[in-house]
Amino acid sequence: MDAQLPTDLPADIAALLKDDLELIPAIAQDAKTGEVLMLAYMNRQSLALTLKSGRATYWSRSRNELWEKGATSGNTQSVVAISLDCDGDAILIKVEQSGAACHTGEQSCFHNQVPLNDSAGKR
Repeated sequence: MDAQLPTDLPADIAALLKDDLELIPAIAQDAKTGEVLMLAYMNRQSLALTLKSGRATYWSRSRNELWEKGATSGNTQSVVAISLDCDGDAILIKVEQSGAACHTGEQSCFHNQVPLNDSAGKR
């Protein structure tokens, strides 16, 4: 990523985040349908980049680097809105998803349904 990218959040936004968090769970939700697309993690720099660019940027825990959604796959996320939860320790990002959100090619990462027990205790 470019060396000119922002590293600091605006003070008013930083004040809403829980102080001791290095990584913040970030839920991406389709802004039109409300479908939950994926769960990723952000740090303060990736949140600052997202705010500046309007493109969802996350922190890759496996690669230990910033990751702009769709930079290599073309399956981008244009940010429509960002909300913090009441404790400042989770982020909801409403996006316009271009292409699949999941690396498997599925629209949502939450495509593995888990059966629930019926009233008789059977699945």
